[in-house]
Amino acid sequence: MLRRPLAGLAVAALECVRADGPWSRFSVFCFLVLDGKRHKWRWVVPGRCSSLFVVGCYFSTLTSLGGHGMAGPRPVVLSGPSGAGKSTLLKKLFQEHDSIFGFSVSHTTRNPRPGEENGKDYYFVTREVMQRDIAAGDFIEHAEFSGNLYGTSKEAVRAVQAMNRICVLDVDLQGVRNIKKTDLDPIYISVQPPSLDVLEQRLRLRNTETEDSLAKRLAAARADMESSKEPGLFDLVIINDNLDEAYAILKQALSEEIKKAQGPGHA
Repeated sequence: MLRRPLAGLAVAALECVRADGPWSRFSVFCFLVLDGKRHKWRWVVPGRCSSLFVVGCYFSTLTSLGGHGMAGPRPVVLSGPSGAGKSTLLKKLFQEHDSIFGFSVSHTTRNPRPGEENGKDYYFVTREVMQRDIAAGDFIEHAEFSGNLYGTSKEAVRAVQAMNRICVLDVDLQGVRNIKKTDLDPIYISVQPPSLDVLEQRLRLRNTETEDSLAKRLAAARADMESSKEPGLFDLVIINDNLDEAYAILKQALSEEIKKAQGPGHA
């Protein structure tokens, strides 16, 4: 049990906010502690809590890349092939819980599709810019598909966490595997079509694919559908055959995290 070693932990925390440290942009911090006398959790400034149990540190913007808090909601990683219905499910989720979820906007080097907005659907950047930021370690995950780079930046996740919302990341299979190497600790959900034939029909109805790009997407989808069956890769696999049923399954899977985000006073 941690009692008197608090001074050493305070020094360690101060080391984190040195001018050359990884937390140099965050200057306001305190400790999350358990008050043994009052039996309550509370934030305290280091130097006045030698009789308390130190549990973690809180910085003014976030605790760490995966810093959703001990009792807070976990981030959500949503994956699946293009055309499976991820975007439609997310749209319904955000419409019903607009103050609970925050979308982590991905970066891509592909051109915007009709109706897409920079900073809302994607951050559309050049390959040179994205490769530079990847090399600088600014991305949690990244992958290349059909000649274009896609990725999730650390800053995109931090922006959602700073609003105390459940961060949602829409990534491909390679992104899922990369995130599993980090400390983000999200809920992993795969959205899959009922069959490859149904997926092809959906993609053709979009009228956004050439025959070549369609063939590549279907090949990737076939591999994605097989990988979704891999034990331990996903916490939940949703077969999106009926949108309303798929949404009900998704909402039920996230019900506990939604309650955490709403807080104890929510009826």
